[in-house]
Amino acid sequence: MSLRFRLIALICLALVVSLVLGGATAWVNASRSVRTEMRSALLVGRKTIESAIERLQQAPDPSRDLDDLVASFQGNRHLRVGFIGEAQAVAGPVAESPPFGAVPNWFVRVIGVVPVVVRVPITIGGRVYGTIVLETDPHNEILEVWNEFTDSLVTPAVFSSLTILLIYLFIGRALQPLEGLAEALEWVGDGRYRTRMGGRLAPELARLRDSFNRMAARLAAADTENRRLNEQLLTLQEQERSELAQDLHDEVSPFLFAINIDAASAARMLRQGRAAEAREHVQAIADAVRPLQRQVRAMLGRLRPIGFDEFGLHEAIENMIAFWRRRRPDIRYHLGFSAKCEGLGELMGKTICRIVQESLSNAVRHADPALITVSIDRQGEAVRVEIADDGRGISERSRPGYGLVGIGERVTAIGGSLSFLNKPSGGFAVAAVLPCSSRQGAANASVQAVER
Repeated sequence: MSLRFRLIALICLALVVSLVLGGATAWVNASRSVRTEMRSALLVGRKTIESAIERLQQAPDPSRDLDDLVASFQGNRHLRVGFIGEAQAVAGPVAESPPFGAVPNWFVRVIGVVPVVVRVPITIGGRVYGTIVLETDPHNEILEVWNEFTDSLVTPAVFSSLTILLIYLFIGRALQPLEGLAEALEWVGDGRYRTRMGGRLAPELARLRDSFNRMAARLAAADTENRRLNEQLLTLQEQERSELAQDLHDEVSPFLFAINIDAASAARMLRQGRAAEAREHVQAIADAVRPLQRQVRAMLGRLRPIGFDEFGLHEAIENMIAFWRRRRPDIRYHLGFSAKCEGLGELMGKTICRIVQESLSNAVRHADPALITVSIDRQGEAVRVEIADDGRGISERSRPGYGLVGIGERVTAIGGSLSFLNKPSGGFAVAAVLPCSSRQGAANASVQAVER
């Protein structure tokens, strides 16, 4: 059932309950009122007859006067008077014409007032002339109650009809914008975040409209930001693939080519029986394999931190610093590592390694520093990672590189925060705060998506 008809049904139910309660109260009052009126009419009629009999004690013709006495009750609303004696005379009430039709029998039964009969013997001068019979007739009184009852129903009926009509029209018009809101929500669900609602509405619906517009605006902004980040991530992936391809081409391919030539020469010489000369080519192959292994190990270290699985987070960070110390011995490196940071789990460890790896690479390549400080500390339920240098810093016009964007996405995926800024004393600092909570497990899929 729609809201409109629910309201109408509730109002109708309230009206029915009100009518039942009002009808019960009216029934009690009406029944008491009719009984009281009948008793009063009967008492007044009896007193009138008794007073008349006293006056007729000296009358010359009591029979005629008795007929006149009975006739005086003609037209009484509540009494039917009859004389039983030497002569018969009857006087009764005149039935009133009902404006709303005859009184229903069920209403008469509900009132429940039955006629009452009283007999008054007539004795004048020691002679019995007969009996006057008084009988109450509640018809006119019940008719009056019925008329009042029907009159009282007209106003509630008109009021109820107008109320129901107004509710039907007003609620229908007031709820009409909700249909537009439902349609707008469907559009937003389909990805059309530029959808907005307008128009003049009631204050309650206006707040709902404004909330919807703010939600749609935030979704549009989030969608735009996601698209931008996806583009940056795709660019970052392509850049990483290009760098790996370049390393394979420049570093690995020459060794493989040399190994292939030496292997072919050694095989040819062995077929010719020149074992001594073939031994030199085999040694050349061994000499080429060693730098090739180092190069492959370095590439693997870029893809996955060396020592993390075998020795833990501290060893993996030490290996990263050792990697750059061998290549840039002119730079001093300082590592501050809290023992409480061990055992944080694979997801947290990988994230910390990626932050340190990217920050070290940026500092060595672009900042020309003399000192690089790496600090990893656990503070309550959070881990703070900070990599700072005393180099040139970053200019205000420069935008963060794809590497920082990538680790920013990784940090955000596990519920952390990443910040980077130029230090007042000179240099550049990257700081990340990572939560140590069960959210890491729920964020695993998000981080894997960022890695892909």
